[in-house]
Amino acid sequence: MKRQFSFEDSESAIVLTAAWQGVLQRMSSEVKEPIMVRFIRPLEPVTMEGNVVRLAAPGQFIQQWVRDRFSGLLQSCLSDELGQSVELQIIAAPREKKEVIETAVAISQPALTAPIQKFVPNEKYRFDTFIKGQSNRLALAGSIAVASEPGVKFNPLFIYGNSGLGKTHLLNAIARELIDNDPKVNIAYVTAQQFAEDFINALQANRVEQFRRMHRHVHVWLVDDIQFIANKDKTQEEIFHTFNYLYSLGKQIVLTSDRPPKDLFLMDERLRSRFESGLVADIQMPDTETRCAIIKSKAAAMEVELSQDAAMFLAETVPGNVRTLEGAITKLATLASLESAEITVDFAKEMVERYYQGVFSKPGIGQILELVAKQYNISIDEMKGQSRKGPIVHARHVAIFLTRRITGDSWKHIGSQFGDRDHTSIMHGYQKINEQMHYDKELHGEVKDLLRTLHPGASA
Repeated sequence: MKRQFSFEDSESAIVLTAAWQGVLQRMSSEVKEPIMVRFIRPLEPVTMEGNVVRLAAPGQFIQQWVRDRFSGLLQSCLSDELGQSVELQIIAAPREKKEVIETAVAISQPALTAPIQKFVPNEKYRFDTFIKGQSNRLALAGSIAVASEPGVKFNPLFIYGNSGLGKTHLLNAIARELIDNDPKVNIAYVTAQQFAEDFINALQANRVEQFRRMHRHVHVWLVDDIQFIANKDKTQEEIFHTFNYLYSLGKQIVLTSDRPPKDLFLMDERLRSRFESGLVADIQMPDTETRCAIIKSKAAAMEVELSQDAAMFLAETVPGNVRTLEGAITKLATLASLESAEITVDFAKEMVERYYQGVFSKPGIGQILELVAKQYNISIDEMKGQSRKGPIVHARHVAIFLTRRITGDSWKHIGSQFGDRDHTSIMHGYQKINEQMHYDKELHGEVKDLLRTLHPGASA
């Protein structure tokens, strides 16, 4: 008679099934594919009782062959995946006698019928409203790929960056794209902090299995701010098993954090290694060009008329992330409406001085050129011009170096600010100063002082 399993009985089988999938993936890189197909993949995880794991082979020949050649490797891999030392037993179980192995098979393909609150992504956060730039192009490309082929490319996808740079925007954009393509897709979205709180509540209310169904019976699992579970051992363990379970079934996993996996020092090493197994993409602070594009996009969404010059001024002078920029546009539009004024560069300057005075912001190209011109007694026009005189070229290169260090703008954009020079000459100027500073202590001190004056947060 076949043994009947309730959902409460399934936890060890779930863990074992997920661990076995990890073992197969690891061994695929070490064992030739014909051997994997003939001898390893036919094995089935059966039971895990204490530290004893049993695998079923479809016949005595495969049982003996695997036991003689691969039992040590299999035991080592299983111990690593399960996070504990295990003893391995390989038994013979011909396919017509499936009584002992149906547990893992039945659990590995659950019906997606568990009750879960449908996630409704924010309509503002779509791919077509996300401004692409050098600072985020990898994260955007990975997100688009995931939305088009979930579970196929870049699984897991791990996006990291400081707050307010667009991580949550991308999570919502992925969900919106998936729902547009298939309204029946089952998506779970949760912040790590909410996951931890809900898990604790489930433990206290003895409703852990219901909690697990909500997160494991989905097609796509989106977890925001995963760094919040660092140093929470029980929650990390639950995340670990949920991750393994979904991954073993080919379900898409997307996580975000304020730092890369290698810097999540209080996170379980098993989790960190899994986070790094897919695509890890960063989102950096946008450069001036991207900030300008973001400002123009936000203004258009608010139906605010904003000139290119005014947008560039805000991009260069308003400090902070994308949310800060959005707040600045809102302030600007509100003030213009109250005063019935046109939004000009001068009007934007008044707003910045009124609301952001005393708040440190990155200097614009004009301020950099002005300070360098004063330092070397060279005019701004000469620095932007075509003169090849030594002192002028040196001052130009220093200004280029400072502009790149402070703004992070592209070589092309910086070139446009220095007399429309091509990007190769701009890169040459930057590299020359960068190399010279290593052996010229006087130059290093000059550049360091200029950086400190212009932007205390920057370093030489």
